[in-house]
Amino acid sequence: MKTVYLGITGDIIHPGIINIINEGAKLGELTIGLLTDSAIVSHKRLPYLTYDQRKTVVENIKGVAKVVPQEDWSYVPNLKKLKPDYIIHGDDWKTNYLNHIRDEVFEVMKEWGGQVVEIPYTQGINSTALAENASSIGTTPDVRRATLRRLIAAKPIVRIMEAHSGLSGLIVENAEIEKEDGIHRFDGMWSSSLTDSTSKGKPDIEAVDLTTRMQSLTDILECTTKPIIYDGDTGDIPEHFVFTVRTLERNGVSAVIIEDKKGLKKNSLFGTEAKQVLATEEEFCEKIAAGKKAQITKDFMIIARIEEIIAGYTVDEAIAKAFAAVKAGADGVMIHSKDKSGMDIKEFCQKFRAEYKNIPIVLVPTTYNQFTEKELAEWGANIIIYANHMLRASYPAMKKCAEKILEAERSLEVNDICMPIKEILELIPGTK
Repeated sequence: MKTVYLGITGDIIHPGIINIINEGAKLGELTIGLLTDSAIVSHKRLPYLTYDQRKTVVENIKGVAKVVPQEDWSYVPNLKKLKPDYIIHGDDWKTNYLNHIRDEVFEVMKEWGGQVVEIPYTQGINSTALAENASSIGTTPDVRRATLRRLIAAKPIVRIMEAHSGLSGLIVENAEIEKEDGIHRFDGMWSSSLTDSTSKGKPDIEAVDLTTRMQSLTDILECTTKPIIYDGDTGDIPEHFVFTVRTLERNGVSAVIIEDKKGLKKNSLFGTEAKQVLATEEEFCEKIAAGKKAQITKDFMIIARIEEIIAGYTVDEAIAKAFAAVKAGADGVMIHSKDKSGMDIKEFCQKFRAEYKNIPIVLVPTTYNQFTEKELAEWGANIIIYANHMLRASYPAMKKCAEKILEAERSLEVNDICMPIKEILELIPGTK
């Protein structure tokens, strides 16, 4: 019997997919190359269903003989391994972003005399559009909360951008750039205590409590779907931290990051210019353990932010605190530095990875921003947080707008620096 290969994501099964499967089964024994989460997320959004869930669905479709993982966006590795008589695909790849993949497939199939069969595209059905429609409906706390762990497992770098309002959350949710290696998006949002405080005209000293911050966080949760990491500052005392964990987890937040400081919190970017009082290992680990005991799901993450380098201690002292935090139950570590060279961060990552291969490392490269995400991933980083850039970008624009209006005594002169009101309205679903 002839063998047939079909590569699919299998996240949303629609009539067009069923049609291609039926046509493939007519040609011979049909093998489905089911793209893994990591293969999909390199070019598209993280699928709603996990690989195992998608595999269960696809292998139970009539006409499918077997399902194998396709771990690359390119078909070539699987085709060379299986050497099918036919590969089947919708003819829409002639004109869309898969055109170069198509060229590769034709070239490799020639090696053993295989044939490429192109099936007419099913009009009126588009999996990307269906996914976008599903996204517009929203998400549930359970789905959102679980997404961060899935992204860490699927991507070399999880890209997180600060959001401090519903509008900034929508920008993060929808921003994308098409590059040669796929579409680049932000994977989630950072709820920053600095930007929450600053946007309310308050100092970044934990003056804005959880209840107040939850109001802004709810605005973001209601209009976005991507995972959120919450800046928990010091986490307060263990007895209070447990309630923070329960509140965040219940609302669908994926992770909280708490730092090993105590007393009046001072922003880390001041470094040793401000007095940074650190908790002992015992104090910090007690708080982490209390938080882990309080959480209900396995999805929620508590990440230990290590401030030793900021406070003037050595990398080895930071490593010792990080190791203790992991042993206490921390699901990841964040290391911070004011040093623009970034070399202390690199050293920390290398030493941490020598002991823990799979515990996530979070970096916030505000001061050492000359390094690319790829370079930071090579150090061992899993999550990159752009911690305050949305607010910092908005302030100069608002200041300039206000000054221009004062100078001109009218608003005509600011037309070129203001987004058209129609675009603002269209950004918000349901406004029309």
